Amino acid sequence: MKYIYILITSAIVIYLILLTLIYVNQRKLLYLPSENNYLDDPINFAYNEFFIEVDKDIKIKSWLIEKDLKKYKTILFLHGNAGNLFNRSYKLNRLNELNLNVLIISWRSFSGNLGKPNETNLYGDAKKALNWLNDRGVETKNIILYGESLGTGVAVEIGQTNKFNSIILESPYTSMVKAAKIYYPYLPVKFLLKDKYDSEKKIKNIKTPILIMHGKKDNIIPFYMGKKLFETANKPKKFLQIEEDDHMLSFNDNLLLEIKNFINKY
Repeated sequence: MKYIYILITSAIVIYLILLTLIYVNQRKLLYLPSENNYLDDPINFAYNEFFIEVDKDIKIKSWLIEKDLKKYKTILFLHGNAGNLFNRSYKLNRLNELNLNVLIISWRSFSGNLGKPNETNLYGDAKKALNWLNDRGVETKNIILYGESLGTGVAVEIGQTNKFNSIILESPYTSMVKAAKIYYPYLPVKFLLKDKYDSEKKIKNIKTPILIMHGKKDNIIPFYMGKKLFETANKPKKFLQIEEDDHMLSFNDNLLLEIKNFINKY
């Protein structure tokens, strides 16, 4: 009996230590600015690099592919939780084929930026980027908000209170709590998680046309999460199921055509 008590006590202590370590280091697990996913292609587009001020002494590196800010719609691209701007060059190469301007921003601590990423700070970064475009004469009604993976949670947040032209979500999750439960089913993530990004709750507040794209073979964010968000979203909406794609979509000709048709419709 004594040994069983020692065993149970030891297991509880180890579990509490594990909880503490994950709680303290959770943002290092969620935000991966130094990870290189090696998806970068040679850059085939002309761009200007800007540093948008988002906080005192903090500016975020951003690229603007400018065709004509007054004539064409502008995509505000909010990327995912890993890598740098170069890792999105293959997507930007394809988007550059459309008659669009594109502003892609990098988060705090990403792409050499100062600062620390968290849910509140990422929302703030995106809002500052929106203001930056507005200051250059780009009206919000002419902006297409594009969220990639982690960035979908940011897009949904600011999409609630701004009337964008449209919103595109690539490989979205319902909430970070539900996504974390998949990876840590043995932890009380609902109480541990600081950054919750509850898109499922917020997306019903969006009145903007929305396109949700998700790879059927996504092994990071389950396909059913994208489907659930689509079911919760208001009309007008479109769901694009990519049969062979994983988490990062391939951006082939068919996908580009779907994006083009959606944008042209609105």
